[in-house]
Amino acid sequence: MNFPILSVISFIPIGTALILFMLPGDRKNLIRWVALAAAFACFSLSVLAYFSYDQDVGGYQFKEGPYPWVGALGISYHVGVDGMNLPLVLLTGVVIFTGVLISWGVDDRPREFFAFLFILATGVFGVFISLDLFQLFFFYEIAVFPMYLLIAIWGWKVTREYAAMKLTLYLFIGSVIALVGALAMYFTADMQTFDMIALQEAGFSTAFQRFWFPFVFFGFAVLGGIFPVHNWSPDGHVAAPTAVSMFHAGVLMKLGAFAALRVGIMLMPEGAKIWAPLILVLATVNVVYGALIAMVQRDFKYVIGFSSVSHMGLVMLGFATLNLKGLTGAGLQMFSHGVMTALFFAVVGMVYDRAHTREISKLGGFSKVMPLVAVAFIIGGLVSMGMPGFSGFIAEFPIFMGLWQRQPIVAIIAALGIVITASYIIRIIGRVFFGEIPKEFEGHISSINNFDRIALVLLAGILILIGVYPSVMAPLIESGANAVLALFGGA
Repeated sequence: MNFPILSVISFIPIGTALILFMLPGDRKNLIRWVALAAAFACFSLSVLAYFSYDQDVGGYQFKEGPYPWVGALGISYHVGVDGMNLPLVLLTGVVIFTGVLISWGVDDRPREFFAFLFILATGVFGVFISLDLFQLFFFYEIAVFPMYLLIAIWGWKVTREYAAMKLTLYLFIGSVIALVGALAMYFTADMQTFDMIALQEAGFSTAFQRFWFPFVFFGFAVLGGIFPVHNWSPDGHVAAPTAVSMFHAGVLMKLGAFAALRVGIMLMPEGAKIWAPLILVLATVNVVYGALIAMVQRDFKYVIGFSSVSHMGLVMLGFATLNLKGLTGAGLQMFSHGVMTALFFAVVGMVYDRAHTREISKLGGFSKVMPLVAVAFIIGGLVSMGMPGFSGFIAEFPIFMGLWQRQPIVAIIAALGIVITASYIIRIIGRVFFGEIPKEFEGHISSINNFDRIALVLLAGILILIGVYPSVMAPLIESGANAVLALFGGA
């Protein structure tokens, strides 16, 4: 394909943001339709790219560059996708499209809201497709800064300023730590370049990798929500408006995890072998601790926020196995969890918009007035519990197989997270969606609109499709995992 599809996908959002800023602020319907058209274009092109990828050939495809950007410093514009990052490009397309649909009712400065959301999307797309290390950091920072504005301006009034500042500080500190490690690689390589394909061949010494790997991996893993630097995440989830929560949990946390894989594990594989035991320990704490904290939450949105911390621990566990099954499961889990949390936060937003409370004890009987919302949450819950027939099982089962090969005791401990997850998901379903509707809500709870319905059906449908037909994604991710393992000599 000669068409620069990756660049087009990445720059449609920033172009849309510029167009939105030029539109009159009082033309709210026009603003919404422009945003929806752009989001649909990103979604459609990401689907096209996904199904145009030639798995028989494998490797990086749809490549553009390297084109000199700052040639004197070895910085270039270089993009491409393989089996690990192409599903994440598709995930971003899905979440930006459904996020705009869910945000149709945003009435407070929708022009600025959608513009900042699209700037965020450009940063995310840019990170996922980057093959140049400087370019990856450039887009990484673009992806972080709009989050502060989106939460601080449109977020939950009770905690939005605190959560926005906490999130921004954590992520910037993490990215600075990772940048120090990246610069160490740049200055140590024989040919000073930021091209990541060239850096893979740099042959950094084992001593170098042992020292610098944690800077890069854990610096990025802050955004992935790894313990103990995870507590920015639930606060950010809860304070953010619905579409931003969907993007935050569904895509941004994958941004950190993918960057940790792409820059940490793939550029310093010997360092990954040395530090894998620590990653296993921290990620296991993520899985079990996150699930336990989610179980005792009284706020509907905090339950999903801590659930995300738990499920991202499974991604890190998959990385730390350093084997084919674990890495394939981690790739599937990033996509499955991204769609699942987008669905969860969409449901939470729909309930809160009508009940004006997220306190679980004050809710009940919502399946009677919003049956599709109840069905969507149940599907998301089954995915979260790893039930066969849904994408969660397809993702989690390979991770635990890889863990058993690597360290059986870790697999046994991490499996407790599944049991705990089932307990709080069942409690939420029973308490929020079944039973009697509280008297103060009777006659005041309206159904959802058609835009909400389209978003719920699309998200739930993807989770079911991958669960019953995993070959639509699993072989692609496995090809990407094989490429990662080739850097370890097929370990």
